[in-house]
Amino acid sequence: MKTLIYVSLALNITVLLPILILTAMKSPIVDSAWGASTQARGILMSIYFAILAVSAILLFFPVPEFVFALLLVQVIYKITTPFTVGSFANPVVISNLVITAFFLVTLVSMFPAIRDRFSL
Repeated sequence: MKTLIYVSLALNITVLLPILILTAMKSPIVDSAWGASTQARGILMSIYFAILAVSAILLFFPVPEFVFALLLVQVIYKITTPFTVGSFANPVVISNLVITAFFLVTLVSMFPAIRDRFSL
């Protein structure tokens, strides 16, 4: 479980850091994957930055319940992305679904350890 947590958080950082750097550099690579620079894309980049920052913090202070919540939110938004984008062929959608598969493995491995936290 611990290894999967660290790998999942590192995966977030490894994926999001170059995306944010390329976005700041106004790279045409970002335009081709996410579309033209818009206010909506700016909001998405803020969300990506938040996920990156929380992932970095949790990498050093891995509170399982916090990691579980972060990954669960990501799985939900990544699974719904093909439907909101209207395509399974977009490279961002494809990478989201691949990452989701790994995050689901991490979440399943974590659930027995945090199951008691869900009872009221």
